[in-house]
Amino acid sequence: MKNSLLLLFLSLSVVVCAQNNSKFIQKDISVSPFIDGTILTPETETKSPLVILIADSGPTDRDGNQQMMTNNHLKFLAEGLYKEGIATFRYDKRIIKQMKDRTINEESIRFDDFIKDAKDVVAYFKRSNAFSKVYVLGHGQGATVGVIAAQEGVDGFMSIAGYGRSVDDAIVAQLSEDAPGLKDNARNAFDELEANGSTQNYSQGLASIFRPSLQSFIKSWMKYDPSVEVKKLDIPVLIVVGDRDLQVLASEGEVLKNAKPDATFVLIKNMNHPLKEMKGTDDNLVNQKSYNEPRRPVIPELIETIASFINNNH
Repeated sequence: MKNSLLLLFLSLSVVVCAQNNSKFIQKDISVSPFIDGTILTPETETKSPLVILIADSGPTDRDGNQQMMTNNHLKFLAEGLYKEGIATFRYDKRIIKQMKDRTINEESIRFDDFIKDAKDVVAYFKRSNAFSKVYVLGHGQGATVGVIAAQEGVDGFMSIAGYGRSVDDAIVAQLSEDAPGLKDNARNAFDELEANGSTQNYSQGLASIFRPSLQSFIKSWMKYDPSVEVKKLDIPVLIVVGDRDLQVLASEGEVLKNAKPDATFVLIKNMNHPLKEMKGTDDNLVNQKSYNEPRRPVIPELIETIASFINNNH
């Protein structure tokens, strides 16, 4: 469980690019002072649908990478959807720019900042009227951001390896599976944080979550429950989980599905949290190694599932 927590909070002009003998027409766009990203738009006779990709926790860039963790999962996902005739926009989280500008202050970060950024991206592309439909796809933490941004009048929402309940309840559930000795301590610390705005009564094994500089951010994240937010959506919803995910239990997707019975639910066998295929091994060390394998592709079933969902609702 210690490794799972570290993975979760490790965190906190047109160019034609050739890769793997394939060409992708892409353009870098600044949506706001905080948001820089890349759009891939396939050449089609009619307007293509657009998927806005929202990244997971931590200082994650548009490709799905962090300073000490490079696996390119969002880049590969965008390129895979491009081949299916689907446009994508993926962007650096605002903390990437703040780190580059040396203006980052962990104590001042709030979950609502990420929600505002996602809403700004949605508004930008809705105004453009350049695409047949606009979808929001959130990965991990980005799924909680995305389910709220999707309430801004988009055409569909996709939760990929996202939580089904508030982050505190989800982490306590994960601990009950992987480190039951820390479960009660975590629950008490979360409750104290919610009631008092801070907590000091936590095990060192939970310091990656409850370190003082991160507590205000965690508290701001706790107030959002994806199962409550998804009920506000009157649009097609896709929920995808993997059975080799070390960070988010597959049962979180079931929680979300129960809250939104008309959603499409897909369990992808052998898919881990960075969306890679873990077929033929049950070794968690091999699973963790894939977080730093930039050439390992995204599992093909994920791209097929997303493309099918969009085509069925297009």
